[in-house]
Amino acid sequence: MSLKNEKQTSEVTSVTDIESASVRNKVFGYEDRLASTLNARHIGMISVVGVFGTGLFLSSGGSLATAGPVGILLCYFFVGLVVLASQMCAAETACLMPVTFATIKQSNHFISESYGFALGWTNMYASIIPSELSAVAVIMTYWSSLNPAVWIAVFGAVVIATNCYKIRWYGEIEFFFGCLKIMLVFGLILTGLIIDLGGVPGQERLGFRYWKDGAFNWLYFDSSTGRFIAFWKTMVSTVYSYGGVQGIAMLAGEVEYPRRAIHRAAKRVFARCFLMYMCTVFVLTLVVSSKDPIIASPTGNAAGSPFVVAMRRAGIRVLPHIINGVVLTSALSATNLGVLQSSRALFALASMGQAPKFFLKTNKFGMPYYALCVPVIFIPLAFMSASHAASTVFSWFQSITASNLLVNWITISIIHIRMSKAMKVQGYTREDLPYTFPGTPYASWFSLFFSALLLITGGFTNFIHGHFYFPSFFSAYFIIPLCLLLGLFWGIVKKSFLRKPEDVDLKSLFDDVKERPEPEYPKLRGWRWLTLIWA
Repeated sequence: MSLKNEKQTSEVTSVTDIESASVRNKVFGYEDRLASTLNARHIGMISVVGVFGTGLFLSSGGSLATAGPVGILLCYFFVGLVVLASQMCAAETACLMPVTFATIKQSNHFISESYGFALGWTNMYASIIPSELSAVAVIMTYWSSLNPAVWIAVFGAVVIATNCYKIRWYGEIEFFFGCLKIMLVFGLILTGLIIDLGGVPGQERLGFRYWKDGAFNWLYFDSSTGRFIAFWKTMVSTVYSYGGVQGIAMLAGEVEYPRRAIHRAAKRVFARCFLMYMCTVFVLTLVVSSKDPIIASPTGNAAGSPFVVAMRRAGIRVLPHIINGVVLTSALSATNLGVLQSSRALFALASMGQAPKFFLKTNKFGMPYYALCVPVIFIPLAFMSASHAASTVFSWFQSITASNLLVNWITISIIHIRMSKAMKVQGYTREDLPYTFPGTPYASWFSLFFSALLLITGGFTNFIHGHFYFPSFFSAYFIIPLCLLLGLFWGIVKKSFLRKPEDVDLKSLFDDVKERPEPEYPKLRGWRWLTLIWA
């Protein structure tokens, strides 16, 4: 080849590389500053860690006492369907646009800048509050009578240290915690069945005895109306239990081969969590009465856990300590996740020009250290529990978190609807997407309707005469005016409230899919089928 031809080829290649880089920078700008060292195993288990937390091990007792055995099963099943619909939409969109804190950047890309701004800062508001660190102080009272502030300080330092190192290190820690939780859940299911079937020496067979106390409990009124109130109140609180499932797309920018990893994790994480949740709650209804006074007034530590109540009644002494230990890891994992969410939300906002640019700075490990400082500053809020009833603080924070979860589920549905509309207007089909899930065009509307309904009715008990409680009302509804005011503010500043379908930049996304193909996972054979449990 002549020198002239080589020069021309070099120039063409250079232009192509520049165009390719500009496509990535347009949508995926600043993502390369983060370390892409996680894989499907990590993000899958991070989601599991978020799901199997204090909501299952502690709060399920209160849900059982409120709704009754059949009521709680129906609540977990129905909310699980809403989560499934939301999960499929989130995964399908994230496979096309895998970015850090995908929901924030996707809402900016598919809906409007004002929506992305509002969602980003409301997520900051919800995740910087150290709700689970307050729970740590309560959990430790099972073993120690030390002032809760001591444990908040100790474990707060542990959380900070965990988040300051490589994201891979964080992923491995959460993977270990996730394995512990899966083993505990399997152990609880097996132990519960043994207790129920009379396998414990000196204990008679229970069967469905506790279902005879009443399939549904009532609240405020001993009537069908009271039973519906109890059922719907439990439905709203069940949202908190499924909170971690959406974690599969949050770290998309820090995953090697993010599209295939998200696709695999989305399918396996939900199936794993939904089946294990339903089995665990079903067994719980068999071994604990919904009329039990202990679960009706939870203490916040293992002493009030419905699983511990069942084991104590059966004469099993060791497992309560094991449960409290794993519940402790659950609270620590959730605190870790909150710090991570806050820092990545700030990073995403800064990458869109909606937060100061210095939040984009990373250290040699690919960690956005300035963004990390913000949630760390708010960790001392957890010391509130040292001077107040810790269970009250925990309930307050839990309600705030649940309402924010519903806002995120609503947003995921709207993003998917807007993406589908833009694809139709611009001539793209579902076959053009890198990965698809069955029924998602309808799932997005299903998830949108019921997520919005749960958000609107989140504090409905406050409207029943004589039962208004301001902290409950505030935590259930404060996020709605906060979102509206933030969105209105940024919309006025930028004079942009809704992006037209034809203006959505789909070309850059589909070009990126073509330019960065990802290898398929090898088929599972032999012992590798066991990896379905954790990977």
